[in-house]
Amino acid sequence: MKIKRESSRLLKPSYPTSNRPRTDVFIPLSSFDTVSFDTHVATLYAYRPPNPPNTVIEQGLRKALAEYREWAGRLVYDDDGRRCILLNDQGMRFVEARSDYPLPNLDEPTPDYLELHQPITGIEELAQVQLTRFACGSLVVGVTTHHMIADGFSTSHFLVAWGRAVRGLPMDPLPLHDRSIFVPRSPPCSQFDHRGVEYVDRRETKHSDSDDTIVVHKAHFSSEFLAKLKSRAAVDSPYKKPFTTFECLLAHLWRKVTRARGLDGNQITKIRIAVNGRARMSNPPVPMNYFGNVVLWALPQSKAEELLARPVGHAARLIHDAVARVDDCYFRSFIDFSSSKEKMEGLVPSADEDEMVLSPDLEVDSWLRFPFYDLDFGAGCPNLFLPSYLPVEGLLIIAPSINGNGDIDAFVPLFEKNLQSFKDDFHSLE
Repeated sequence: MKIKRESSRLLKPSYPTSNRPRTDVFIPLSSFDTVSFDTHVATLYAYRPPNPPNTVIEQGLRKALAEYREWAGRLVYDDDGRRCILLNDQGMRFVEARSDYPLPNLDEPTPDYLELHQPITGIEELAQVQLTRFACGSLVVGVTTHHMIADGFSTSHFLVAWGRAVRGLPMDPLPLHDRSIFVPRSPPCSQFDHRGVEYVDRRETKHSDSDDTIVVHKAHFSSEFLAKLKSRAAVDSPYKKPFTTFECLLAHLWRKVTRARGLDGNQITKIRIAVNGRARMSNPPVPMNYFGNVVLWALPQSKAEELLARPVGHAARLIHDAVARVDDCYFRSFIDFSSSKEKMEGLVPSADEDEMVLSPDLEVDSWLRFPFYDLDFGAGCPNLFLPSYLPVEGLLIIAPSINGNGDIDAFVPLFEKNLQSFKDDFHSLE
């Protein structure tokens, strides 16, 4: 893929009046922000022609930045040593690029994807956009956003707001920016030990790496297949409500990846599942328009031999029960735990952006309920949306398929030596 980057500049917010806000405001990161990954996340959106000119898309982005100032700020430390967002309006990176060739097939993630967005490490800006125009008239929008600023839920709503601003529509609902709402109880009461989940001992941190090639495979699951999978999982459900599509698909993938890896039967395998706290915290509740991070993790686990010997409904139940335990009480416990200097002594966040091999474990991000496909600049929604190339073995991203009929795509990075076994097996219901 031959891409020519023609311009690169910092884009600042465009305010509707001359009364510009202060540019010396420090916003301390919340405890949820600081346990997130300290890196950018990149996503790609492809649009068929016709598309609005770059200047129109740029002006809409400048308007959106006026409501989402964090993306135009910088991460700094205040006088108390706390990591903060400085709302200084320095701007986000805006890049215009072009290719003299038609848009190639983007169906399977490859390193070529990295040409369609800016780097995700070693950069000062908190958000970046690259607009790449192709000879066929197609447009690819590559977006990178720093995960400590906002989780996927918040980021997707910012992107929708950007599209609305381009179309001259109000950005409704506006975001809630108050990161001080997560206050420990008096007295604090951390009922759960968050060591080994959100935090780990600093002395135990290590990185797993390998010389084996990692390949990212896009596994497509039709709505018909998912219905059969849910029906099979329901046989082993003890609950009145059926397992969700996500629970069933993740249970299926857990078993298929475990088999493809050829794990020893006594090996413990775990899944780290991101859980959105907005719908779970109730005392007091967190508004759905809160902008920032409100994510903790569920950790179902099993011996490999038991996971494979028992039916998919067993794995779905392990996932369901683990996610259910991450409730309001657990989120409040985390806030109390992270506010205690005594409990936090010697601990660091477990989220490790340098970890490239997760085996025997998995990590999963579900984008099924995020409105990424609603990023409309006036000529319709994207005809393709997908994460960038991220070769972290065992990091699954699950997203709705573009066809809109209930199909789901799972992006599955595995060692090349295990990939064929997975591809031969992942459509089997056994």
